[in-house]
Amino acid sequence: MYYLIGANLTEVSKEDIRGQKQPYVAVLTRGEWMREKGSFDMGIDIESDAVGIHSTKAEVNYDSLTGTFSLPSRTDIDAPEHQFAFALDEKGIVFIDDSGTAQNIIDRVRMTKRWRLPSLERFLYDFLEQIVIKDREMLERYDRELDDMEDSVQDRDIEDLSDRLAEIRGHIRDLRTHYEDLLDFTQELEENENNFFYNDNLRYFRLFFNRVERLLNATVAISDHAKLIRDIYKAHLDIKQNRIMTILTVVTTIFMPLTLIVGWYGMNFRNMPELESSWGYPAVIVVSTVILVGSLLFFKKKKWL
Repeated sequence: MYYLIGANLTEVSKEDIRGQKQPYVAVLTRGEWMREKGSFDMGIDIESDAVGIHSTKAEVNYDSLTGTFSLPSRTDIDAPEHQFAFALDEKGIVFIDDSGTAQNIIDRVRMTKRWRLPSLERFLYDFLEQIVIKDREMLERYDRELDDMEDSVQDRDIEDLSDRLAEIRGHIRDLRTHYEDLLDFTQELEENENNFFYNDNLRYFRLFFNRVERLLNATVAISDHAKLIRDIYKAHLDIKQNRIMTILTVVTTIFMPLTLIVGWYGMNFRNMPELESSWGYPAVIVVSTVILVGSLLFFKKKKWL
C-alpha cells in the first residue's frame, strides 16, 4: 500500500509517489521490501525479519533512519508483541510488516486525522499517538483494580490476590520498558541528525515525548502502589500467621498440665492412694477443670485470646 501525505492520507500507486514533492508512506511485506528496496534509493539493507526484533528503536544511517517497533498488545500484555521494521528519509517512510499492525495503525490515522499543514513529521506524530492513544485509560483501570485490591486486603478478602498482583506488576514492568523505548525512539527523531525533518516541526516529537513521559511516570506510580499492596498483603499474612501461632501456643500451654496429670496417674503404682479412693477420679476431674478455666481466664486477661 502506498499513500501520499496531503490534507489526509491518499492511497496511490507505486508509480505515483515518484517525483512527488509530497512525502509518502508505504507499507510492504518482507518479500515486497526485498524485491523493491532498490527503488526507494535509501542506500540501506535493513534486517526486516521480525524474529530479530526485540524492542522499539531507531538508528541513524548515512542517508536514512531505520529501526523497529515492538508493541505489546493492549488487550493482552502477555500475548506476543506486534513487531515490524521501518526505514525513512526526507521523502517518506516505508513500513516492513507481515503482521498487518502498521497497516491497522495507518488506517486509524486515515479515519481520524486531517491536516491543515501536512508533513512527514505530523504523520509520524499521529502514527505514534495511535500506539498509546488509549494507554491512559488502561493505566487508570490498573490503578482502580489496585485500589479494589487494597480494600480487599483491609477486609481480609484476599483469595487469589497474590497471583493477580504479580500479574499486574509484570504487565506494568513490560509497559514501563515499552515507554522507555518510545522515549529513546522519539529522542532519536528529535535530534534530526540527518536533517530529514523541518526544525519547526520537531515540536511534534517533543509533544509525543512529553506524553509518553507522563505515561511512564504513571507506570512508576502504579508500580509503587502495587509494592505497597504487596507489603500490606505480607503484613496481613504475618498477622494471620501470628494469630494462629498464638492459638496453638495457648492450646499447648493449657494441655501441658493436663498431660502431666494423665501421665502421672497413668503409671498405676501400687501404693498410689488415689487409685483406691472413691474421690480420686472426681478430684482429678475437678483439678483438670480448674486448670482449664484458670488458664483461659489468665489468657483472656492478658488479651492473648
